[in-house]
This record gives sequence, C-alpha cells and structure tokens, in this order.
Amino acid sequence: MSVPVRALSLRWLARPLVLAVAALLMLFAATAILGLQYWQERQSTHHVVGHSRQVLETLDRLRAIIAELEAERRGYLMTLDPAYLKAYGVSDEGVRREAQALQALVADDPLQRLRAQHLALTVTAKLREIDEMVKTAGTSGLAALAMIRSMDEIRSQIDLMVDHERFRLADREARAEAFEQRWTWWIAGAVVLVVALAGAALALARLEAKRRKKATEENIQLQSDVAARDIKIRRLFDANIIGIIIWEVEGRILEANDAFLRIVGYDREDLVSGRVHRTDLTPPEWRDRDLQTVGELKRVGTALPFEKEYVRKDGSRVPVLIGGTMFAEGGDQGVGFVLDLTPLKRAEAEAREHERRYHEALIELAHANRVTTMGQLTASIAHEVNQPIAAIVANAEAGLNWLQAQPPNLERVRQTFGWITADGMRAGDIIGRIRALIRKAPPQKEDMEINQAVLEVIALTRSEAFKNGVSVRTQLAEGLPPVQADRVQLQQVILNLIVNAVEAMAGVGEGGRELLISTGRDASNGVQVSLRDSGPGLDPKNVERLFDAFYTTKPTGMGMGLAICRSIIEAHGGRMWAGANEPHGAVFQFTLPLAPDETASRLLRAGEPTALRSAAR
Repeated sequence: MSVPVRALSLRWLARPLVLAVAALLMLFAATAILGLQYWQERQSTHHVVGHSRQVLETLDRLRAIIAELEAERRGYLMTLDPAYLKAYGVSDEGVRREAQALQALVADDPLQRLRAQHLALTVTAKLREIDEMVKTAGTSGLAALAMIRSMDEIRSQIDLMVDHERFRLADREARAEAFEQRWTWWIAGAVVLVVALAGAALALARLEAKRRKKATEENIQLQSDVAARDIKIRRLFDANIIGIIIWEVEGRILEANDAFLRIVGYDREDLVSGRVHRTDLTPPEWRDRDLQTVGELKRVGTALPFEKEYVRKDGSRVPVLIGGTMFAEGGDQGVGFVLDLTPLKRAEAEAREHERRYHEALIELAHANRVTTMGQLTASIAHEVNQPIAAIVANAEAGLNWLQAQPPNLERVRQTFGWITADGMRAGDIIGRIRALIRKAPPQKEDMEINQAVLEVIALTRSEAFKNGVSVRTQLAEGLPPVQADRVQLQQVILNLIVNAVEAMAGVGEGGRELLISTGRDASNGVQVSLRDSGPGLDPKNVERLFDAFYTTKPTGMGMGLAICRSIIEAHGGRMWAGANEPHGAVFQFTLPLAPDETASRLLRAGEPTALRSAAR
C-alpha cells in the first residue's frame, strides 16, 4: 500500500497549482512567525524603554529630593533657623524610598545595580554625616560648604547613572527604529511576493483549469472509446464467428459464446452449472500440452495459437485451433479464441484424396503415353531386336561351319559362341528396357546416373532416328553426381523429347537434321539435361502453351506428352522449359536436384573439373 500512496503524493506534487498554493501557505506561515517575533520584539523593546524611563524618572525624583534636602540643611546651617527643619525626616525617608526603588529597577543590570547599591550606601552615610553636622555645628559657612561637597558626590553618582541609562535608552530606541524599518521592508517584500505568487497562482489555476478541462474531455473520449470497444468486443462475442471463452488459469470456463458451446456440444445450462471445464474437455494425450500452455500464459501472458482436440459432450472429438491471453499481468483470468478445424481437416483429407487420385491418373496417363510412344517405335524396336537375333543366327551358322571343318577349328567355334552370348545379352537388355517402359508399376525413386539413363533411351530410339535421317550427338559431362528419380518416369521424359525432336525434323531437308543431347551442372548445383534440334523451331507466341494439357502442334497429337513430362519433372523437384535454338530449331531443357546422400555431397565438395565427351552417331 505504501507504493501507491507515494506515487499518488508525487503525482499531486507534480501539479503546478498545488506547488503555488503550498508556496503561499509557506509564505503565510513564515509571515505569521515573523509577525509573532516582531510582536515579541516590540513588546520587549517597549518594556525595556519603559523600564529605562522609569529608572530615569526615579533618578530625577531622587535628585530632586536630594536637592530639596540640601536646600533645607544648607539654609539651617547658614542661619540656624529652625524653620528650615520643619520637614526634617520627610526628605530623608523619601531619599531612602527612592534609593530602594532604584535598586529594584536596576536589579537586572549588574553595573547599574552596583552603582545603585553604592549610591544608597553613599546617601545613607552622607545623611548621617549631615545629621551630625546639624546637631553639633553652629552657624558656619564651612559646615554648609562641607555638606554641599557631600551632596555634589551624590549628584555625580546620580548623573553617572542617568548618563548610562540614557545611553541604554538611546540604544534601545535606535534598535527599535531599525527593527521597525526592517519589518517595514519585510512587509513590503512579503506583499510583493504575495502579489507575485497570487498572480502566478492565478495563472497556474487557469492552466490547471484548462488541463483539467482537457483531461476531462480526454477521459470522456476515452470512456467513449472504451464503450465503443466494449460494444465491438461484445458484438464479436455475440457474432459467433469463432468460439470465444473467458477462463481461469485453473481451467474453469466462466463465460463462452454460442459458437464455442456448439463446438464442444454443451448448452448454456452446463456452462452456468460449472460442468464445462478445460480438464474435462481435454483428452489425456493433450494434457501435457495444456500444462505447457498454462506455464506460457503465466510467464509471458499470451499463448500462441496451436492445434489440439476437444472431447465433446457426446464423447466424440473435434479438432480445434486455440490461442489465448491474460487480462492482466499476474492475474488468473483471460480470454481464449477457439476455431473449429473440422471443415479444414475434412478439406485437407479431400485434398489428399484428390492428390492421390491425381497421381494415380498421372501414372495412368504416363503409362498410356509410354505405351503409345512404344507403339510408334514398334518398327524401330523390332529392328533393334532383329539385329542381335540376326547376329546370333549368323554366328551360329559360322560356328557350325567351323565345327564341320576337318579338323574342326575349336578356337573359332569358342569365339563364335562368345559373340552369340553377347548378342543374346544385348537382345535381352533391349527387351528388358522395353518391358520396364511398358510395365505398369508404382513410382519408385532411386539414386541413378543421368548419363546412363540418356544412353539407354538413345539406344531404343537409334533406329527411329536413323530411319528419319537424324544425326544424334551427345555431350555428356563426366563426374556428374547421382540424382534421385524414378528411372522409368525419367526415361519416359527423355524418350518423349527425343521422339518429338525426330518427328519435328522429319520435314527438314536432308543434311540438316541434327539432335544434340547434353548434360551438365545448373546454377543451383543440380543436374541439367538439354535437347537441341535443328527443326523448324517454335512459335514464340505459343511457347508458354506447349506444356498445357491438350495443346498440340501435331495433326494427330493429343497434347498430353509435354504436359506429362513437365508434371513428372516438377514431381521430382525440378523445372522444365523450352526455347529457341540458334540459328534455328528448338531446345528443351529440364533440371533435377541431386540425391541427398553422402556420394552427392562428396562430389559437390570435390569440385572436380567437368570434361565433355562427344560421340557422333
């Protein structure tokens, strides 16, 4: 509680008007203290001045009584006339009384007190001497002169005390006058300061009034904004676009909109009765994640959205996306947003099913395309197969002839049998490649050498290219890292591109039909394959449409070959495009990423120079 009070006091002291009022109050307090001091000083000065005047008056009376006593005693001593002694004793008593009064008045002044005591003793002694003179002496001028001298001593002491007291009185009056002047200046300064502070206070009061007016307007605007925000939040809450809940950290759900209740299958009566609790809604396998979320809320005050499941009232489960935030730092209540992911999950499942069907359709189309292409190459394939078979027959006849010779040439027979074996394996390889291309099998990626795949396809299409007068050349880079691909699908792409190039160059004059197949590295360290022909080329306006489904430039084409080829390359993570081959013809290129294995990484790190191998066909 001490921190808010201290903060409140500092906030009040920060206001200028409060400081001005405090200064005025301090000034008034100082003025009051100075006024009290002035009154006390003035009273003291008046008392001292009055006391000094009483002392002077007493000394004057004492001097007058002594003068009267001197006149009486001198007249008697001069004339011995008893008439001068008619008041004898009265003057003596007056002198003693005044001397005692003087001692009482100067009791606080050590010097004057000693002088008064000495004066009293002197007066007593002198009066005793004068009485003795009066009783014993006759008419004599000498006695009168002796008495006068005694009185002169008393008068000198009285004059000394009078001078001292008058000096003190003058000093007191001077100090009182100086104090009055200082007090006048104090009053004048205080008045000026009060006027200045009053003006400053008035100005600050006007500023404070403006500030308060502005603060009031801002508070009104803020309250209006808060009310508008509350209306918007309530409208969002009641709109039931998404589920919104107000909860405690322990798991009790305090408030929820209808959208949330629909998601979890509860009604508002269940909510009011407290039967809707996070622990009951959360499946056991998600409770550890909930504990992690609670820790995140306590630590940072916000839980980022994450996916989980809720158990509905009927026991079924519903996938949801949930996020939340605390109302205040260190509090135990917050708001959560719940989104039903059932439509999204259903759409994802449908998308996966569509993707699966699409891949199946693509496989079917690719298989049909391969079969169609192989049908087009029937004559060439038959020629390729007939060549090793004819060679086998010829070698067998030659071997028989060598056996019938006298004597049989067994060395020649052994050599002939070797040729027969090689031709048989060659024919088996051709038939195996044909079966692999025609066979309908699920895609299976493997690490493979791109150059080997290119050479195998070239072997299948050699007769077709020879029949159409096309010269096939290769520039295959050595040391290329392996790629991860489906061998059948990749060879189908190369086969389609070679067949399209051969058919495109069929109408070109003799001597200008050339197909260059090259491999190498691309800019991203992948493998790139290029096929450049010397055919009629491509129409620049239709280059982008070449890979669209059902678009074809052939009179009898279906427009699916290049579309299938691009789909296959993109499914392998590569890219395929076409362009013009200078000075004439077309170029088709595609790239493939490297196989993610240690061999590919080692080849990439080695960075050996690539040599090109050229072979004319």
